[in-house]
Amino acid sequence: MPGPMTGGKPLPPMISFVGHSGSGKTTLLVKLIPELKRRGYRIGTVKHTHHEPETHDRGKDSTRHREAGAETVIFASSRRISLDKETPGDDPEALLPYFHDMDLVITEGFKRKNRPKIEVYRTTTHAGPLYRGQADFVAMVTDADLPLEIRKFHLEDITGLADFIEKRFLADAPRPQDAGRSPSAAPKESP
Repeated sequence: MPGPMTGGKPLPPMISFVGHSGSGKTTLLVKLIPELKRRGYRIGTVKHTHHEPETHDRGKDSTRHREAGAETVIFASSRRISLDKETPGDDPEALLPYFHDMDLVITEGFKRKNRPKIEVYRTTTHAGPLYRGQADFVAMVTDADLPLEIRKFHLEDITGLADFIEKRFLADAPRPQDAGRSPSAAPKESP
C-alpha cells in the first residue's frame, strides 16, 4: 500500500523504534539496517532527540546509522534537523519528503507520535515496557517472557525482525537489485 505522495511519487513507509533510554535501540538498528540492505532495500533513518543536534562525531548514533549503511540520515530534535537548512524536526511525517528515494524510513524515537512502533525492551534496564496495549505498537524486541497481543522477537533475532518488516512494510517496495536472494528465501511469518 503506497504512502503519501510528493511530486507524484509515493513516500516510503516509516516505522518508529521506541523504548526507554538505554534499551538498545541504536545497537539493534545497526544490526537491522545491514540485514535490510543485504535484501536490496534503501534505508533512511531519523534519530529523534530532545537535545539540539550536534556535529556528527565518530561514535555518535547518527554516525553509527550511516556506517551501518543508511543512505540518508537525519538527526532530529524538536526545533531542527541537522541538514544544510533548518526546519522543525519534531514531526516525523514532515521529514518524509527528505526520503523520497528510500524504500523505508526507520525512526529512533518519536514514541508519542501516532505511527507504527516497534519497542525495544530489556528487563535488565527497566522495570516495564512502554507497551500497554496501544494500537500503534506492532511488535516488541525483548528478552522478557511477556504475553503480548503483538509480535515478539528476541533481541538477537535480526533475521526474524527483518522478515516481519519486509512482509508488513515493504511488500510493495521495488528493489533495485535482488541482492542474491532466491525465491525460496521469501520471508516467513511466525505466530
